[in-house]
Amino acid sequence: MNEALKSELRVLVTGGAGFIGSNLVHALLPKKEVSRLVVLDSLTYSGCRGNLIEAEQNEKFSFSEIDLRDVTAVSDLICDGEFDVIFHLAAESHVDRSITGPSVFVETNVVGTINLLEACRAAWKGGFENKRFLHVSTDEVFGSLGSSGAFNEDSPYRPNSPYSASKAGADHLVRAYNVTYGFPAMITNCSNNFGPFQFPEKLIPLVIDRAVNKERIPVYGDGSNVRDWIYVADHVSALWAAFKKGEVGESYNIGGGNEWPNIHVVETICDLVDFRLGRDSQETRQLISMVQDRPGHDFRYAIDSTKCHETLDWKPEYEFREALGATVKWYLENQPWVELVQSRSA
Repeated sequence: MNEALKSELRVLVTGGAGFIGSNLVHALLPKKEVSRLVVLDSLTYSGCRGNLIEAEQNEKFSFSEIDLRDVTAVSDLICDGEFDVIFHLAAESHVDRSITGPSVFVETNVVGTINLLEACRAAWKGGFENKRFLHVSTDEVFGSLGSSGAFNEDSPYRPNSPYSASKAGADHLVRAYNVTYGFPAMITNCSNNFGPFQFPEKLIPLVIDRAVNKERIPVYGDGSNVRDWIYVADHVSALWAAFKKGEVGESYNIGGGNEWPNIHVVETICDLVDFRLGRDSQETRQLISMVQDRPGHDFRYAIDSTKCHETLDWKPEYEFREALGATVKWYLENQPWVELVQSRSA
């Protein structure tokens, strides 16, 4: 561990009841360095307390239902918590929702982030030594790629949706706090995640859910849009590596090195569901329906993770097809969870 960091850590995870956040919480609690872990989450439709059932049994764990837009509540928690490290994941994150209702994305992702930054700056006014603020962002802030190339840490910001623009705004604030105040922040930009506890509005869990229930599976455009996929466990391990070995003021791009056109991902999921449920070969592919492309749909994302590999000594461990199969298995075995989170968002 970086010598400037403590051996016993009081950790805050914002958005810890969400998809990536809850996976991070489950990974952090067993670590001997973590003496206390608090989750801040407002429990919107995509944040579910049920994602943390196992964590609730750990004496290190506690939960605070707080909205980042609530300045007083955020300030009180940060002041009282005496946190050593903050993993900031809380965000509105669904592109389609940002197109129909962009304001809440600015309120949560931009205003919420500056509320958190200000609360930390006040609470850490004695000095930033031994403190870390890890801001978790997305590769979508860089915009769209053509058929070649990959985003690296020096790629220009060119967000194309209200969601990615709001995340870009938050990234810029975090960077500005580091430059202006010496604030102990790092930024990570990650490619598309998948795995357990992902709300079934994102591509992979949505397709699994539609396939299980034999409902129409919509695919935007001709399905040729390409994404770089990373299993959530690999993302979580990269976040810990960034905290342990990363440098304040730096940004790190985290990718899985798995570029797949959306249609190929969808067809693979259909085939995995058919196998698991004992259906005829390619039966579920008949549910696929091409629909009109969404506005501002980025064609391709790809991440160059060389910096993570070389400076953090991190590489993804999970092979894409294997992890996708494990994800399909998890959703099939956790249908009560799917029904619960869908009922909460209705």
